[in-house]
Amino acid sequence: MSYLLQSLQAGSLALANRLVMPPMATSKADSDGKVNSGVLDYYTEKSEGGYLSLVIIEHSFIQQTGKASENQLSVADDSVIEELRKLANVIHRNGAKAIMQINHAGSAADEKVIGEIPVGPSVLANPRKGTIPRELTHQDITAIVKAFQNAARRVKEAGFDGVEIHSAHGYLLNQFFSPLTNKRVDEYGGEVHNRIRLHLQVIAAVREVVGDDYPILLRLGASDYIEGGTAIEDSKTAAQEFEKAGINILDISGGFSGYIVPGNNSQGYFAPLTEAIKQVVSIPVILTGGIIDAQVAEQLLAEGKADLIGVGRAVFKDSNWAKKAVESLR
Repeated sequence: MSYLLQSLQAGSLALANRLVMPPMATSKADSDGKVNSGVLDYYTEKSEGGYLSLVIIEHSFIQQTGKASENQLSVADDSVIEELRKLANVIHRNGAKAIMQINHAGSAADEKVIGEIPVGPSVLANPRKGTIPRELTHQDITAIVKAFQNAARRVKEAGFDGVEIHSAHGYLLNQFFSPLTNKRVDEYGGEVHNRIRLHLQVIAAVREVVGDDYPILLRLGASDYIEGGTAIEDSKTAAQEFEKAGINILDISGGFSGYIVPGNNSQGYFAPLTEAIKQVVSIPVILTGGIIDAQVAEQLLAEGKADLIGVGRAVFKDSNWAKKAVESLR
């Protein structure tokens, strides 16, 4: 049986089931971030038929100051748990496992949306947004770690199969990781181990509340593709530390480049990053990035570029993509 055909079979979060629907913002939530019929209908349609093994729900804000945009999903207070449970149930009924991605936008937040000046590791303009934040104090950082912890607790209480911590695409944890936005002179700035100190604190806090057997994923912006930004050597070091800290799966994407590689439109364009990271960790690595053909996904797995394949925009455009992929490989 082919690699991808195994991956497309519905089942548990076993490594043999290798197809992932990565998070993509829908902007369908209510204004307060709660799940509504539009959100439920969207994920029902995308997961229908049991062809996807794993669905990672779009990034959801952990506190108001970290809200990235209007109509973003919320995991910021206990009032959202009941509706989130409906979302998890929809995906489970369709035969897939469900992961919730939790995030703080940091300096990528919109002042008009959050009602105050956004925050960041340093008073430096966000390379993607141009926003100049106020610098986070140690008290602020402690509160953010607690917010991540509480968000993860809500995700588990809502019945999701795991939680993913977002550190990519120029959001807060990515801002701490990247030298482009982190010029701190305290224990959170400088060399790479200091720049991932907040990540490790968040991972520890999340693990404490979800328990030892609950999957924690981390989406890592492994390269900014900007001079002076994060590069793969830093990410290899970070990946090893995240594995030691208890991360179960690494989901690789871009940093301040977003979810693209400038000038590269080939399918699986993050493969050099995943391949390099796979060489230094033993946990599974997810590869996403412009994959639209089942045969290409199959080849990337066969070549050992990654352990799981994420197909986002192809599924976004065609809800029957996974079904067609199965049929094309039979």
